[in-house]
Amino acid sequence: MAPIITVSNLSKHFKVARRREGRWRVLRDLFAREYRTVRAVDDVSFEIAPGELLGYIGPNGAGKSTTIKMLTGLLVPTSGVIQVNGRTPWRERLVHVRDLGAVFGQRTTLWWDLPVIESLALLQHVYEIPADRFRRNMDEFKALLELEPFLDTPVRSLSLGQRMRADLCAALLHDPQLLFLDEPMIGLDVVAKERIHRFIQYINRQRRTTVILTTHDLSDVEKLCQRVMIIDQGRLLFDGPLDDLRERFGGRRELIVYFAQAYPSVDVEGAQVTERNGTRATYQFERDSVTASALIGRLSARYRLRDLQVREPEIEEIVRHIYEDRLLACSTG
Repeated sequence: MAPIITVSNLSKHFKVARRREGRWRVLRDLFAREYRTVRAVDDVSFEIAPGELLGYIGPNGAGKSTTIKMLTGLLVPTSGVIQVNGRTPWRERLVHVRDLGAVFGQRTTLWWDLPVIESLALLQHVYEIPADRFRRNMDEFKALLELEPFLDTPVRSLSLGQRMRADLCAALLHDPQLLFLDEPMIGLDVVAKERIHRFIQYINRQRRTTVILTTHDLSDVEKLCQRVMIIDQGRLLFDGPLDDLRERFGGRRELIVYFAQAYPSVDVEGAQVTERNGTRATYQFERDSVTASALIGRLSARYRLRDLQVREPEIEEIVRHIYEDRLLACSTG
């Protein structure tokens, strides 16, 4: 199957004025301004297949938003190639945006002073959605997102969770093939986040909508995404399945063991006891040095076990480890 997005050697550079010091800096800048080049995106390449749900993560200023703006046609690259649905986004933007949906956590696409239902009706005309398709989508999204209680409420009066649900409905009314979600869960409570998680999974699995999620909340990535791309300082650091990310960078795993009786010592070769509480012990071990099954075999040969649990490292810890390694490499390179 042909990819829905192809990005090759993509770069976006910005010229930023240098800030000068001194009493006469304003006059000097007026006649001879100096600039530096910021490589917001630097030689990035990737492909995305139809129907993927992908997490695109990185710290502030890493290049996430710049990449998304180029994919949507808002920015023109400095160099490189982008093809989305066989189109070059900034050259065919009017046609291009009809196949896109977008939700930005801090900005709404709805009309601030209008009731939600009137905003959605206006979008029907903007996207030229046939009446039967609009009615069918509205019925489905009303049920899935529980929109009915606030459809007649002005957008300005909605809670953050309600507005996000309304924005998701608005982004998908015209059946886009591709959905960009930029921090869609920011500021939401646990219940609201879970509702939106379920909806994103539904449209991805049932409608085969391709979803690109940018977020700082890595729990969203763990909950939703099979594939993750990590960008920092404009460069792509990792692109692959979430399990591969853990395999490559999540070296230390934990094994929690509940013993059938109290033992004076529960040491075992290949692992370190990091916590002991009665008949419960927590071990840390390196993925590359011993497997969980081998470690469990060694323990069961020496002790009577009641229960056990293997715990993978948190994704936050893995990503922090990648950033720390990159900073160390930059400082020593």
